[in-house]
Amino acid sequence: MRPAMADTIFARILAGDIPCHKVYEDEHVLAFLDIGPLSEGHTLVIPKEPAETLGELSDAASAAIGAVLPRICRAVCAATGCRAYNVLQNNGSLAHQLVMHVHFHIIPKASETDGLGIRWGAGKLDADCGRALAARIAAAL
Repeated sequence: MRPAMADTIFARILAGDIPCHKVYEDEHVLAFLDIGPLSEGHTLVIPKEPAETLGELSDAASAAIGAVLPRICRAVCAATGCRAYNVLQNNGSLAHQLVMHVHFHIIPKASETDGLGIRWGAGKLDADCGRALAARIAAAL
């Protein structure tokens, strides 16, 4: 039995209660323009399956998104003329997720100031710590 869809703006869009500028839809996935775009063509891709984070999404729904995400990226680039873009997916409020329904942002980047800005404060992975962490992650699979 599927869990109930949380009352989010995306659930309301999926239910047809709120209109959207749809760019793609199939049995498992809906893609539409973001109403607060970071750049022209900023598109959201969501599963129809209810899940707050990617780790809660079924393999089937994940595969359905994975099958169409590259195609939607190509279409956004073709329509906007952009060759560069970010694909962003946040999980949980600490990771800046605002709508608690899995979603991917396709954000075209036409210039240095357009689209998504990222600050990447890379650290350094100690070899021993890395081996231990990799083993813990592999064991959790």
